[in-house]
Amino acid sequence: MPGTVLLLAAAPVGRGRLVDAASVLPVLAAVPPPVLSGKDTATVVELADPLEPQAVLTRLRAAAAATGPLTVFVTGQLQLDRRQRLPHLALARTTPATVRYTALPWHWLREELRLRPDGTTTVVADLHADAESWELLRRRPLDSGRNIAVYGRIAPPPARRTVAVPAYMKAVATILRSGHRPPLQELHEQALSRLADEGGGSGLVLTASRPAPADPHAAIAACAEAGRHGDADALAARWEQAAVRAHGAASEDALHWAEVRADLAMLAGDAARSCRAWLTVAATRLAMGQTADAPAVEAAVDRAHHQWGRIRDPERARELGTVLAELRGRVPGRREGALDHVRQQLRQLQTQG
Repeated sequence: MPGTVLLLAAAPVGRGRLVDAASVLPVLAAVPPPVLSGKDTATVVELADPLEPQAVLTRLRAAAAATGPLTVFVTGQLQLDRRQRLPHLALARTTPATVRYTALPWHWLREELRLRPDGTTTVVADLHADAESWELLRRRPLDSGRNIAVYGRIAPPPARRTVAVPAYMKAVATILRSGHRPPLQELHEQALSRLADEGGGSGLVLTASRPAPADPHAAIAACAEAGRHGDADALAARWEQAAVRAHGAASEDALHWAEVRADLAMLAGDAARSCRAWLTVAATRLAMGQTADAPAVEAAVDRAHHQWGRIRDPERARELGTVLAELRGRVPGRREGALDHVRQQLRQLQTQG
């Protein structure tokens, strides 16, 4: 099965830039795609200093939907949004005051990759943190999800008025340019060794192991990948019911499985069922007292909105659109004009039979 590789290098333009992230792309691009992916054939997608978080999300979503192994090489800098103090990957237009709207939330990456089969997803990261992010991440590790193997490092902010070099990623690329891809743990250790030899500190080392084979997500994802969407949903439904019995319908465990089932409905092509499930998750989280700008609430409404746009039955679209409009009024999200979009589409639906 062919592999997919996403090369993402991002950093702000101007004085806010901590690392020359894009400088590593020519070195990575010189590596043959099979070596980058570890498969005989591979598709490589390159994003250099992207401007918009939604554009990155679209590419990330397409890469996550590909069958076969996925490797994401990400180089850049981390900054915190001022409201929720969550890590974001800064993009070209990002400033400290606009992180929430111009940077890519790290949890978006985690969310897009979470339903991929166990053992198929790897992130290789060379990240530089600003001062606030560095202090936070020293206490709280970067959360990349339970099903992603992560290798790399997070470096502290460079000296004032200095732009750092992505030395870890350049070491990885140099090793791969030999034409041989060692096992990823070995590749990671070799890159760290080169950093040490060159007198560079590794910072916070990222090494997240994959889940145990007994993880139910692997079996569910395998069913979905094989086109057995009914079996996948039945498995997830059993886990959801068990979580409800053990912890209650509004528990994080139960909501997690509700979200998995919403994703499975999307994979099965049932946009209405997926939309309805995400709307229910969002409403439950709000009823629990979670704020309208909580990442899990925003993600649920955004995904409901995305699936609503794919519903072809006007009657079902009108029904769910009314609920979505009410939720959008409470959860506007990060995309400007989202509520106006729902209202405009609803008006058009009223004219259809």
